[in-house]
Amino acid sequence: MASPASTEQPISVLMVCLGNICRSPMAEAVFKDTVHKHPSEQVRKAFGQIDSAGTGAYHAGDDADPRTQAELRSHGIRSTCRARKVTQADFRNFDWIFGMDTSNVRSLRASAPRNSRARVEIFGVFDDSRPIADPYYGGDDGFKECYLQCVRYSNAFLKHLGFPLAAEDPNSAL
Repeated sequence: MASPASTEQPISVLMVCLGNICRSPMAEAVFKDTVHKHPSEQVRKAFGQIDSAGTGAYHAGDDADPRTQAELRSHGIRSTCRARKVTQADFRNFDWIFGMDTSNVRSLRASAPRNSRARVEIFGVFDDSRPIADPYYGGDDGFKECYLQCVRYSNAFLKHLGFPLAAEDPNSAL
């Protein structure tokens, strides 16, 4: 990957989970927030499109799960996500596609066209590579854990790209 200083085209990132209503909208909103609030103008200018999608179309057109929205709001973040399914064009239009778990990554890699420019990885690849568990059938603690992992993995991705961290990651105990 090019160093941050040599990046000419904005970096595009797509976050993907199964239905695009819990984990990937959380990851999208947290990563956007991390980038937009970063004190370095270099970081803020380095990224273009940041979006999310699902491997399935189960909830196409729906807003993010109310529990996802509530967790984000508790941290001053707003989600504008409308669920959609990953398309073949996404593999040409995004530099990075992050699956939230190994099943997402397998599905993405299996459906990637030959001319894909996207690098497909699990979101935590630059940290502990742990999947983000689907909180859909659980309680609020699952959404809180999802949020903490998204913050941690967003910072790890920026660090991998060579960008300075905004501040010490408060979630490093995860």
